[in-house]
Amino acid sequence: MNTTFQKRWEALQQAHDALTSRKNAKLPLGNGIFDRYEHPVLTAAHAPLTWRYDLNPATNPFLQERFAINAAFNAGAIKFNGKYVVVARVEGADRKSFFAVAESDNGVDAFRFWEYPVHMPETTEPDTNVYDMRLVQHEDGWIYGLFCTERRDPSAPAGDQSAAIAQCGIARTKDLVQWERLADLKTSSAQQRNVVLHPEFVQGKYAFYTRPQDSFIEAGKGGGIGFGLSACIECAVIEEEVIIDEKRYHTVYEAKNGQGPAPIKTDKGWLHLAHGVRACAAGLRYVLYLFLTDLHDVTKVIHKPAGYFLAPEGAERIGDVSNVVFANGWIKDDDGRVFIYYASSDTRLHVATSTVEQLLDYVMHTPEDGFRSAASVQTIYNIVDKNRAYLAAQKQAAPQSADVQKV
Repeated sequence: MNTTFQKRWEALQQAHDALTSRKNAKLPLGNGIFDRYEHPVLTAAHAPLTWRYDLNPATNPFLQERFAINAAFNAGAIKFNGKYVVVARVEGADRKSFFAVAESDNGVDAFRFWEYPVHMPETTEPDTNVYDMRLVQHEDGWIYGLFCTERRDPSAPAGDQSAAIAQCGIARTKDLVQWERLADLKTSSAQQRNVVLHPEFVQGKYAFYTRPQDSFIEAGKGGGIGFGLSACIECAVIEEEVIIDEKRYHTVYEAKNGQGPAPIKTDKGWLHLAHGVRACAAGLRYVLYLFLTDLHDVTKVIHKPAGYFLAPEGAERIGDVSNVVFANGWIKDDDGRVFIYYASSDTRLHVATSTVEQLLDYVMHTPEDGFRSAASVQTIYNIVDKNRAYLAAQKQAAPQSADVQKV
């Protein structure tokens, strides 16, 4: 092995080891709802060197990168064998995405990819691209991965090489290594994205959160987050979709919205994390928001705070598709701690931490959207008036407390 090759290999190893073992400090103060962290938990540079480099000096004398990785983002998440595990969307320089498993002991740092990416079987109609897997441990005993499968639109004219059709791919596993590919979900919608499996049976059937779309990008008349049932998972068919969380004019979910990961079951209801999209001068802006549905009727929204829960900040705003945050994975620990894995600008994966108690407090007690500027101002007036009354009562009680102490 030549000296130049060896030195470069050693430098690459040192840099990769430093990155994958780096500690991730919680950022100070926060907003009382969740905590952000100093570093992303996954980036393109986290990809194993053995994926990217031919390590034989005879066939790669300059130790050039043979398979370049562009991004690591939008990850499903699950607690598996005591580890915090994400199944990330990894995108190569060739623009093809694939799935890869990474794990951490504590959920906030030292994520390392498994040796091989996921070998996802194809259907009889091969996928051109797959991405954005939602993971769910279903009560039937299987771990399911629902993801977007993208193929070129066969009806597109020969000169149009961007027209695509998106549908929901379904696979299941017991160990996150061997995957069984099932038939793609069938619905009456022209296209489907952001489909999520509910973790429990509903009316004895498999329950799905959907996002019906008229085209690959535009939701069109697709009205928001849908819900539907299928008697079978091996050949899942939804005959009827009902919209449970609609898009609405001049909100953060004006253009389209979609379910993030599967909802978390709490004693107050099902806690949902979703993304909302609006158009602006810089393009499409994606943010995250929360809502709560009834414990027994999962289609009934009972609490929904106004506006976004989490939006891109600082360096999170910059990337391949800027001004975007997206989440399709979170983990609830037995102690109530919640790890929210969100991607920024289609480039990297971050974590935010909270608790079920904090998230429920936020979703149940944050004012809802009044859908008018005047209503927003009135909300502030209400808060200020409440604070004035509270502070006045505290001030009035203070001398009495002092008198009591003197006695």
